[in-house]
Amino acid sequence: MSVPAQAQASTAASAGATYSEPKDWTAKPQGAATIYVSPEKDLNVAVVNVASAPDAKAAAAKAWSAYKPDISERKIHLLTPAAPGDGWDERVQISYETSPTEKMVVSALVMRKDDAWTVMITDGADATANKRYAALSILQESIRPAGYQAETFAGKTAHSLTPERIELLRQFVADSARTLDVPGVGIALIDGGKVVWEGGVGVRALGSPEPVDEHTKFMVASNTKGMATLLLSTLADDGMLDWDTPVTSLYPSFRLGSDETTKSTLVRHLVCACTGLPRRDYAFILADAGAPATDTFRQLAESYPTSDFGELFQYNNLMASAAGYLGGALAYPEMELGAAFDRAMDERIFEPLAMVDTTFDFEKAMSGNWARPHGLNVDGQVEVIPNDFNFTVDPHRPAGGVWSTAADMAHYVQLELSKGLGPDGKRVVSEENLLERRKRGVPVGENSWYGMGLFEKIAWGVPVVTHGGTLLGYRSNFFALPEADIGAVILTNADSGSAMIDPFFRRLMEVLYDGKPEAAAEIAVIGTRIKAQSAKRRAELTVPGDATVLANLAEKYVSPGIGTITISEKNGTKWIKAGFVEGPIATDANADGSISLVSAAPGAIGLTALVGEADGKRTLMVRDAQDEYIYTEVR
Repeated sequence: MSVPAQAQASTAASAGATYSEPKDWTAKPQGAATIYVSPEKDLNVAVVNVASAPDAKAAAAKAWSAYKPDISERKIHLLTPAAPGDGWDERVQISYETSPTEKMVVSALVMRKDDAWTVMITDGADATANKRYAALSILQESIRPAGYQAETFAGKTAHSLTPERIELLRQFVADSARTLDVPGVGIALIDGGKVVWEGGVGVRALGSPEPVDEHTKFMVASNTKGMATLLLSTLADDGMLDWDTPVTSLYPSFRLGSDETTKSTLVRHLVCACTGLPRRDYAFILADAGAPATDTFRQLAESYPTSDFGELFQYNNLMASAAGYLGGALAYPEMELGAAFDRAMDERIFEPLAMVDTTFDFEKAMSGNWARPHGLNVDGQVEVIPNDFNFTVDPHRPAGGVWSTAADMAHYVQLELSKGLGPDGKRVVSEENLLERRKRGVPVGENSWYGMGLFEKIAWGVPVVTHGGTLLGYRSNFFALPEADIGAVILTNADSGSAMIDPFFRRLMEVLYDGKPEAAAEIAVIGTRIKAQSAKRRAELTVPGDATVLANLAEKYVSPGIGTITISEKNGTKWIKAGFVEGPIATDANADGSISLVSAAPGAIGLTALVGEADGKRTLMVRDAQDEYIYTEVR
């Protein structure tokens, strides 16, 4: 018998664990397993109680037998340990082999308390898993051993960030950077409205002695969203917009692929991640260079929702870009859209906050004291990488194109903590319109919600306002604890910096509230996992690519409305270029016999294209989170 799952209601998987059920999914009890079926009916999450097993691999095998007794467990792609925590003595992550044509995600999270195991299997459509990301996060983040009481700092007074506590945090960052191969990190700490420490560890670029300091410029990527929404807040203060005004009444050419969604979109919805529009980053990553700011609106007009309005968290960079450009157009309607936005941000945000080194100008940013991006090469070694890819964000820069420093970002966090005051004590934005950005919208994870360009969450009982940023070779985040009047900024110049963010926040909370020491163990485990993932990737790739496959490629492929893929020779090596992605070609022989081309340049953001044929012409297929782009050869 199937019963509707309740909205995030605490329940039990046999006697093994408690967790929050995914809203609107159907629950199917099946022996030791409870299977949750997505509304689309093409994605399952099975929570299975395993009474005993010698190890995590055996526990996963038993869980699969309970979940799908008539189907053999898939071949394991990679098994890596996760840090113990949340009451579990042991946690292991398993990914299983799939083929590109299956378009599936298959994984297991295996957890042990004493001698009993609980296994969470995710099995189904990749697109649905992406769309239902929040539901999966809520379930995974909330699963704990039955009877476990989570650590909480609610009601406790945070310690002051004394020099001794600051040194604990600085040393944690330095140790973590070494473990994770992050060359340089910018840091700022705020307590009681004042910056109590700012500076850096490591270097701006591998092979250079130049140190990172508080004035070193990093790309802070999606941290731009909260700043662009702050621009809208100042315009609301001046009566130039209302959060509940339809966007089309302020910018008549605004269109989405769905007329109904277009009409329903208010100003606040541009940055709520709640309109149902999926993430379509490849639409601009794969685009040819030179697009104007108006390209944001062209692409939005071709975007269609994949969930109902207000139903789910779906992060869409183009909508956030439109929000910033709307602000620029309202402030300076006579100017070109991009120039208007840049000027509005300078005059209304950066200058009042004394963010003297913060800019959207790549030429200015990439001079003087700036951190070079770094990533792992195909052999798993960290190296400096060109910054060419990150120009992809320039036409859509309100969503993630700003450069900043630890010192400047500290001023931004001070504004959040002071509820609208600049470093000179003057009001930059009203408290009402600053806080409007923090109103809880769609849920993102356990005790976590998206507002307008900001996340608000309850971490160990403590309210936190936060956001992060990701671009090639750069990872960053800020944290503001309003009740404690404490904030932190962390900027890194390597893809592996993403693995430092959550442990850094955990370490901050340990130092502030005498929390259990867990952060260092997380870093150690993550460092091991990164190495294992890199080694597995290298083992799967043929580098240089398979000669027969490379010889049969066309020189040019085109996808209408997206862009061009070219195959060429560079220094005797076959080279692929697709929009802002380029590199030498490796090949990957998939489990189903198909072949994929893989751009093998250093860095975490690349291209995988499935080799195929249609109507007698050679094709390449590239998949985004919920979209496919077919490129056909041009003869």
